[in-house]
Amino acid sequence: MSGVVRPTTTAELARGLVEYRFDQRGSGTVLVLHGGHLNAGLALGEDVFADAGYSVLAPSRPGYGRTPLPTGTTTSGFADVLRSLCDHLGIARITAVVGVSAGGPTAMAIAARHPDLVERVILQSAVGPLPWPDARTRRAARFAFAPATERVTWSVVRAIMRTVPDLGLRLLLGDLAAVPARQAVTALTAEHRQLLIELFSRMRSGEGFRNDLATIRAGADEVVTQPALVIASRDDGAVPFAHAEALSAAIRHSRLIESAADSHFVWLGHDWPAISDKIRDFLAT
Repeated sequence: MSGVVRPTTTAELARGLVEYRFDQRGSGTVLVLHGGHLNAGLALGEDVFADAGYSVLAPSRPGYGRTPLPTGTTTSGFADVLRSLCDHLGIARITAVVGVSAGGPTAMAIAARHPDLVERVILQSAVGPLPWPDARTRRAARFAFAPATERVTWSVVRAIMRTVPDLGLRLLLGDLAAVPARQAVTALTAEHRQLLIELFSRMRSGEGFRNDLATIRAGADEVVTQPALVIASRDDGAVPFAHAEALSAAIRHSRLIESAADSHFVWLGHDWPAISDKIRDFLAT
């Protein structure tokens, strides 16, 4: 895996400003919708698409990075904004839209609302049509990521990652893994450990995560007709595996792939190379 930080740009569309990153390679394009606390400048789990020669278009969802909250706001609204962004960039077809974690509902929305644009759907550790998150997590998030505390929360995280990274990894993976946090940290390779330290040190929530909590189920009733891969781990501590099962049941032409990862980050599982082969086959079919 390469470093997570990448340069971004913005587009002023009729519906508002959108921050995005467009890493151009081949003629096919994969649209990646990352989850909470990430923006277009943080690349995670994209190597499988880059290595296969696909261009990667990654926008910042509303409230994250430089995409203002009024741009789209809801999953369906931002799906229409993404259609405009593709038109702006001259992209007539998306080989696949990839919805990661809290980006899953928007991926479902753009696939359902613009089937002429989107050929396939890939959902990774994605939030599905079930209630999310649980009440305890929702209460904690409302405090930690409130306007008065969001910047302080991430400043503390960065300080911990800089001074006692093992403690920081245990604290953050504790909410992202169903296995004990110490076990999840011990299982990390040196490369994955460094990637997570960099990732956690760069995350910000802005207004985006609070907006996710308020609107994320707005796309729960979207009907996706495209072929889909649903990838998730039973040891995901952030999005229960039941979401993946519900998504697979709701999408007629879907395949559920169970990851062996012991956290929310399926890309860190020892079976990710095998899953990557299945993704490449899916994209080429």
